[in-house]
Amino acid sequence: MEEEEGRVRQLIEKATNTTASEVDPRLLKAIKSVVRYSDSELRIAAQTLMSLMKRNHSQVRYMSLLIIDELFMRSKLFRTLIVENLDQLLSFSVGFRKNMPLPAPPAVASRLHSKAIEFLEKWNASFGVHYRQLRLGFDYCKNNLRLQFPDIQGSAARIQQERKEREIRTQEILRKKFESLKESFPLIKEEIQTTVNEIGECLDIVSTKEEPVPLLPLDDEDGDEFCSREIWQLRLASLKEAEKVHEDVDNKVLFDALRELYRLLVTRHLVSVQEWITVVVRVDVTDNRLRDSTLKELINIQNQIHSVKRKCEELVSALPTTAKHDLEEEEDIWEEGKIEPSDNGSSTALRNQYGNPSVPSTSGLKGMTAGCSIGESGGGKASNESDSETNTSRTKLLLEAPVMRWGPYLNNWGSNSGVLANQRGLDLESHWGRVDYDAVIPAEKIAELNVQATVYKEEQVNIKPCHAPLSRGGLCQRRDLKVCPFHGPIIPRDCAGHPLDQNVSADGRTCGPETDVVKELAKQAVKNVRTRDREEIEKRINDKQSLKRAKLAKIREHNEAVLREAALASTSRSAAIAEDIDSIGTDKRSSRNKKETLAAMLRKKVTTKDRLSQRLLNARATDATVRQLRSDEDSCYREAFPNQW
Repeated sequence: MEEEEGRVRQLIEKATNTTASEVDPRLLKAIKSVVRYSDSELRIAAQTLMSLMKRNHSQVRYMSLLIIDELFMRSKLFRTLIVENLDQLLSFSVGFRKNMPLPAPPAVASRLHSKAIEFLEKWNASFGVHYRQLRLGFDYCKNNLRLQFPDIQGSAARIQQERKEREIRTQEILRKKFESLKESFPLIKEEIQTTVNEIGECLDIVSTKEEPVPLLPLDDEDGDEFCSREIWQLRLASLKEAEKVHEDVDNKVLFDALRELYRLLVTRHLVSVQEWITVVVRVDVTDNRLRDSTLKELINIQNQIHSVKRKCEELVSALPTTAKHDLEEEEDIWEEGKIEPSDNGSSTALRNQYGNPSVPSTSGLKGMTAGCSIGESGGGKASNESDSETNTSRTKLLLEAPVMRWGPYLNNWGSNSGVLANQRGLDLESHWGRVDYDAVIPAEKIAELNVQATVYKEEQVNIKPCHAPLSRGGLCQRRDLKVCPFHGPIIPRDCAGHPLDQNVSADGRTCGPETDVVKELAKQAVKNVRTRDREEIEKRINDKQSLKRAKLAKIREHNEAVLREAALASTSRSAAIAEDIDSIGTDKRSSRNKKETLAAMLRKKVTTKDRLSQRLLNARATDATVRQLRSDEDSCYREAFPNQW
């Protein structure tokens, strides 16, 4: 029994002897499990806690008050024992008596005061009906001492009332929405059904009647080609994409209509149906049958919309990217074709051959077309030969010609003529000064002004990964140009990491099948010899270092022992001095790893201001300052008064 009593007291003292802001949960659980067995242990716990509340330390009182609150809310006997000494508990925790203020530290004392007021209010709200002392203590602190209680119960009731009012307003809004849904539900259903029917008709018209292409079994060659899983998935995706209907000139109108209907169905009807489902689920009405039937119909409509959407995405391509389709078409239109300069010689030859084209007569146009057909049929061979010669010369020139970006310097490319200086396109009237309309900027100056500016761009090189098999599984993903630092030269490999060229070894050199085994064995033998030599060298070095360390340690111990004996033999006070030095050294070493204690909380922290005041308010410093001031006054007097007339 005495061991149990000592255990309860020991646990409580250990839980309160800390600088933390909360009780250790493991110690608190141990205390509750011990005091649960008998009333005597609970009485010992109450006595121990009340004795700890008398300690002259706010941290101990604060931790004891937290343990009292935990046991007060769970045990009737503990409540009875605490209520008998409630006056003493309030004086030690609240600190309302002038002759018994709360002890240091001040920060913990203020926390203890506020927590004690909070616990008193909570205890009165829960057990004030059964304990008269609680009611009287609460009334005294509230009415006589005018203490500000946090009013936890009132704030909780206020929050609950605000939650109820918010829920009532939400239900009113939901009922109004549900009433509007009941009125407009037939129109919504009809509109959605019309859109779905139109999409179905468009899909029936657009969809092809061709049978799907079956997946034939692969041969060995095809199996080797599609051995990779990614390639096989790409093949399946391409087959599925081939089954879709693509847009062309014939079905462009249908695709436009289908695109508009699809956008209306997804962005408007589906969103509205989801919102109505949320309203119907959250609303609280008296007629549950109507609400359940409406919810069922809305869910059926939502499933129908999802099925139509899925069918559109499976059968028709380019539906998800409809917003960008028109812009892409416009960009493609502007990118098509190339603008080439016309040749003046060919145009004059055509004018001479077919007459003046400026005459707007149909006979001239007929003669032109007839002449063109006769010329093509008569001189076909000569034209083919000339075309081939021009094409070959053009390809040669294109190979030699540099690729340049467009810029203003290309306007006068290859031109050696000057440019008029006053060719502005303006009529200069009432100009002050002489204007030379024939002034010319020379071609050399134009060339200096039109300097080509280029920006260097590095060519993007696709560096293939090493793909050498790793020991832990997988393939090496390093990307080097020629040589991998771990696996040697980079060679082409398959998806399993095996070299594609059987005559290429792992290090990139070509070799025959008969020499592979010999070379591998030779390489392994050299590697084993080198590793064995390296291990022997490392072992020899480590042995030497360990022997050297042991020898130095023995020498150091011997020197320390000799010096200590010599110091002790010299004077009688050396031993005490040595002990003091050792104790100081151990104190310094232990102070580094020492944790904060309750005594350290009471000790005043020395700040920078305290250190400065100690230095400045020292007696020696004040005397030196006074002497300096007097010497300054004497020097001023000697300089000022003797020079007066």
